[in-house]
Amino acid sequence: MTLELISFPLCPYVQRSVITLLHKDVLFTLTHIDLAHKPDWFLQISPLGKVPCLRVDEHTVLFESQVINEYLDETLPPALHPEDPLERARHRSWIALGGEALGDQFQMMVAQGEERFTAAHRQLFNKLERLEAAMKNGPFFAGERFSLVDAALAPLFMRMEILHALRPLPRWESLGKLRLWTAVLMELPEVAGSVRADFADLLRTYLSEKGSLLLRTL
Repeated sequence: MTLELISFPLCPYVQRSVITLLHKDVLFTLTHIDLAHKPDWFLQISPLGKVPCLRVDEHTVLFESQVINEYLDETLPPALHPEDPLERARHRSWIALGGEALGDQFQMMVAQGEERFTAAHRQLFNKLERLEAAMKNGPFFAGERFSLVDAALAPLFMRMEILHALRPLPRWESLGKLRLWTAVLMELPEVAGSVRADFADLLRTYLSEKGSLLLRTL
């Protein structure tokens, strides 16, 4: 059975798994749902009511992006996690930080007032600056080798570039290592192909519908 990934077009967590599947050159289908009107069949297979979900076969569905990516990495070559247990645990730690940063980024994107925007902005960049300090010489997190950390953080970085174009973010501009890392990731076919060609416009429309401060201050 072909793997089926249940998705929402703007979800960065889904994108993490799409990148991993594309990098591993795995045959899969992508099924989009409307998260505002979740179909009953989806609620029956998703205990948390969230995307992504990976339908492995007619009886088995996995949920949570990092769980899905770990499964894909353990069952499909090439392996994207380090062999060393301590280094593998370190990678998982930074992936977890990336997940928290995505939450901060979302709060910043949908903020309608300066107070909420400033709080989310501060929390996000505190994490990004810690990541910048941990980054080595690149071009990827683990040096020359693409890893699950890259797959997990590419959606965050893609959105940072789009947001930076909407409203200049000086703290993002100052993160030289992350910006170089971002540039490398955005050139990868698996990253570029993990979203629709009109993704930036789609995101801008979403922000407009949410009354985002990012657009109202243009």
